[in-house]
Amino acid sequence: MKATQVKICGITRFEDARLAVDLGAMALGFNFYEPSPRYIEPAKAREIIDRIPPFVAAVGVFADETYGGRVAAIAREARVGVIQLHGPRFPKDLDALEGYRLIRAIPVGSDFNPNILQSLPPDAFLLDAFDPIRIGGSGKNIDWNLARRATEQGRIIILAGGLTPENVGEAIQKVRPFAVDVASGVESVPGIKDPEKLREFFAAVAAADGKD
Repeated sequence: MKATQVKICGITRFEDARLAVDLGAMALGFNFYEPSPRYIEPAKAREIIDRIPPFVAAVGVFADETYGGRVAAIAREARVGVIQLHGPRFPKDLDALEGYRLIRAIPVGSDFNPNILQSLPPDAFLLDAFDPIRIGGSGKNIDWNLARRATEQGRIIILAGGLTPENVGEAIQKVRPFAVDVASGVESVPGIKDPEKLREFFAAVAAADGKD
């Protein structure tokens, strides 16, 4: 089995980005949704992104955006190469995001139907917990059985939703995602990563991959 990739989201400090990259992160997420406790200004994100290796994907995280032109402008300022879109609303002018790889976040609740992934255009899907108040970073788990059904749709699946060093191994074994995404599960406080939790998370991912 291929190695499960890791995306560390909610980066606000260079030292956290550097450690995540040293541990093997394939992608770093920068949250441009202002109400989020992990919000980072585009200019500050750019300062970090300019210092990370070019083979690590910088992902701009946006939520409830209706205008693709605004998303693209922030993405250009921050120099992210990938755009991750959360609802409940999404830009209708997706042509404004041409040239960017797109990840669409899908909230997985009890009514989640994996077949919907066949009709949506993004390059990858991030499966996250449904929360009527908080958009992402809720720390809630999703139904891994439903998530496994999503991986059977032939699309690239990134598993999020309450992952921690303690449960990510089981999640990988049950879901078999392309990648896992974590924010709150490796933090000391929102936006500040805990170095030991980061190390434990990557070790747990490697151990899960090694069981095959």
